[in-house]
Amino acid sequence: MSIPKTSHLISSILVVLLAAAPVPSEAHHSFAAEYDSLKPVTVTGVVTRVEWTNPHTYIYVDVTDKDGKVTTWGFEMGPPHMLQRAGWKKNSLSIGEQVIVDGWMARNRSQYANARKVTRVSTGEVLGAASSGGQTLTGNPGGARPDTP
Repeated sequence: MSIPKTSHLISSILVVLLAAAPVPSEAHHSFAAEYDSLKPVTVTGVVTRVEWTNPHTYIYVDVTDKDGKVTTWGFEMGPPHMLQRAGWKKNSLSIGEQVIVDGWMARNRSQYANARKVTRVSTGEVLGAASSGGQTLTGNPGGARPDTP
């Protein structure tokens, strides 16, 4: 059975249109461009939001200072697939749960950082959260900073 030429033409046009369609993308950045490896930070607070999205997962933590003032901190973590390989699940953290987050400060934003590890206060469980490859819970291999290979 032969396919009419019109069908070939329509199929070809559809293929061209699909190939030319804009694909949403998000700019990706290097660790060194966004974060300062010489400015480690540790905060203790309550989880208020978890964004389990690509290309990075984010958690938001309300931190209360000694005067009772609450400040929300945002932490970038690795992508969901990398966190899952490290033992995370979508429900690893609950809203309202107290955590300790260790990471590195953002270069141009206050109360924003790249998380290296998240410790659940209730259980002491430590979850690796780093978005820069090769990082470990105890630091970087060979003592290298996260912005160096």
